[in-house]
Amino acid sequence: MLDIIGTAHAMGGQPGGESGGNPILGMLPFIMMFAVLYFLILRPQIKKQKAQQKMVDELKKGDDIITSGGIHGTILNLKDDTIVVRIADGVKVDVSRSAVSRVKGGEEEKA
Repeated sequence: MLDIIGTAHAMGGQPGGESGGNPILGMLPFIMMFAVLYFLILRPQIKKQKAQQKMVDELKKGDDIITSGGIHGTILNLKDDTIVVRIADGVKVDVSRSAVSRVKGGEEEKA
């Protein structure tokens, strides 16, 4: 019986749990996974957010817009956080600037 235990212990590798490999090679899959996630998910999302913020900052009177709720209208007045949008004759609505999803006739729609 002792011979079997001795043989199994000898086949088990280095005693004490010492690892002989490079620790950076052990982290390589995690580093590669983070790089793939960054370039495929995070970076395009950051670029999209910057483009949306630029579009919101460049709003001006007379722009035809579409809100995130699907309301189509024309900007009548700009305030700090809100805009006044005419959605029909005699119907004006205050909308948050962040609720604007697109400007009709802008570069995005032409492409």
